[in-house]
Amino acid sequence: MDDRQRYDRATAALEPPFAAVDLAALRANAADLVRRAAGKPIRVASKSVRSRPLLERILAMDGFRGVMAYTLPEALWLASHGFTDILVAYPTADRHALAALAGDARAAREITVTVDSPAHLDFVEAAVAGAHPRSEIRLCLDIDASYVAFGGRFRAGVLRSPVREPEEAADLAAAVAKRPGLRLTGLMAYEAQIAGVGDDPPGRTLYARAVRLMQARSARELVLRRGRVVNAVRRVADLEFVNGGGTGSIERTVREKAVTEVAAGSGFFHPRLFDFYRRFTGRPAALFALPVVRRPAPDTVTVLGGGYPASGAAGPSRLPQPYLPAGLRYAPDEGAGEVQTPLIGQAAEDLRIGDRVWFRHAKAGELCERFDTLHLIDGDTIVESIPTYRGEAQTFL
Repeated sequence: MDDRQRYDRATAALEPPFAAVDLAALRANAADLVRRAAGKPIRVASKSVRSRPLLERILAMDGFRGVMAYTLPEALWLASHGFTDILVAYPTADRHALAALAGDARAAREITVTVDSPAHLDFVEAAVAGAHPRSEIRLCLDIDASYVAFGGRFRAGVLRSPVREPEEAADLAAAVAKRPGLRLTGLMAYEAQIAGVGDDPPGRTLYARAVRLMQARSARELVLRRGRVVNAVRRVADLEFVNGGGTGSIERTVREKAVTEVAAGSGFFHPRLFDFYRRFTGRPAALFALPVVRRPAPDTVTVLGGGYPASGAAGPSRLPQPYLPAGLRYAPDEGAGEVQTPLIGQAAEDLRIGDRVWFRHAKAGELCERFDTLHLIDGDTIVESIPTYRGEAQTFL
C-alpha cells in the first residue's frame, strides 16, 4: 500500500480540509536528528511544531532536552503546563509578559529570555520593576553568526544581533552582571546561512556551488569566532548552555567544542524547503488534505482552499507543494488561492469530485496556524487527534 492509499484509508471518515502527521515519518526524522547530533542534546524549536501534545511526544524521545520558544507568552503558557528548560530565542518587548515572568518563581526558574543590547536590559528592568515578589530573570546573549566577507560588502545570514565580536559580547555580559535581578545563563548563535539554506537546489548547479563555498567558508570562520566569543563571555558569566545550529547544520555545529547543545525544529516535519540538502534526507511527516471540488478541464481540477504561503522572501518556493497524487502543479496564472486552487497535470485526469489532494507546506509549524487539529497517522490508522496551538485558542504571532 503506497502512502496515498494509507493516508486516504486512515482519514476516510474525515471531511477535508484537515492536517495530519505521519508518526512513522516523524519518528524516523527524530532518530536521524539524534544520530546527526552525535550525543549532544537537541533543543526542540517550538515554532516548527506548534502543538503542545506533539512537543510532549518529541521531548519524551531520547536525545531531546528543552524547548526553544518564539515568544515569551508562549513560554509562560508552556511552563504553566509543566514544560521545563525553555529558551525564548527572540528578544521580547512584551511588558506584561515580562512582569508575569518576574512574578512567577517557577516560570522564572524555567524560562530564559534572549537579549542582544543594553537597550534590552533597560527594557527588561523597567518592565519588571513593579513585580512583587520579583524573581531573578535569566538571560541568554544572542550573537551574530552571519558570514561577512570582502570588507563587509558581502553578507550571508540573518539581520539579528548587533553583537559579533568577543569583546562586544564580554562587554554586554559585564553589563548584565552589574544589574541586580538579571543573570546571564546562556549564549546562542544561529548560523541561518548554513542551517536554513539548502545546498542542493534542483537545476541550479552554479548557485549550489556558490552556496557550498559560502557555507564552507562561513563554518570555518564561525568555529573560531564562536569559540572566542564563548571564552570571553565565560570569563564574566557562568554559562549553563551554548546553543547553535539548526536542522540543516547539526552535524557541523556539534563538532564545535564551545557548543553544548543544538536546536532543531523543521527536521521533525521535513517540509518542502528542507528537501534540498546533501547532508541528510528526511521523510515528509506533516501534510494537509484538500478536496477536489471542480473539474474545469480533463487535465485540471480545482481544490478547496490552498492559499497557505510560508513566511520569508516571496516567491514560488514559499507555496505549498501538491504532493499526492504525484504530478500535479499550479496553474501559472493563479497559484495557490485563498478559497480555491486549480491544479493541472496528467494526474488530474483520474481525480473525481470529493477526492483528496495531499499537500506539503513549504515551512514547518506555520501549517498549524491554519488548522486546529493534527490527526496522527500510524500505518493506515488515525491513532490520536491532537490540538495545535490554534486548537487550544493560542495564537502567539
